[in-house]
Amino acid sequence: MADILIIDDDRQMRRLLTRILAGAGHAVRAAENGRDGIALFAQRRADAVITDIIMPQMEGIETIRTLRRDHPTLPIIAISGGSDPIYLRAASALGATSVLRKPFSSQSLLDLLGTMLQKTPETSC
Repeated sequence: MADILIIDDDRQMRRLLTRILAGAGHAVRAAENGRDGIALFAQRRADAVITDIIMPQMEGIETIRTLRRDHPTLPIIAISGGSDPIYLRAASALGATSVLRKPFSSQSLLDLLGTMLQKTPETSC
């Protein structure tokens, strides 16, 4: 399947996403903030990234912009549980391929990821 990088400061969310994605056959790596996520991506590129928006050290919008600058076709899903949808709109406007508002179902995440990976050219990363 695909190599997925999860970036989220919430340990329980990282574990949940890892369990969902690994259960679907994906290889999963996880980081607790954007800075660490960018470093993991630099070590080994991922086929897709799922990032929270509101995080310490390097928040999701900056993470998305950094990844998008160097990898224009990389599938990026921005997730947020913030009560204000402006964060998801900003993430979309600044480079996220798609957005999901927490809470979301496992199936909606897997469906969205599957669609994004099918549309991604082989040479995207």
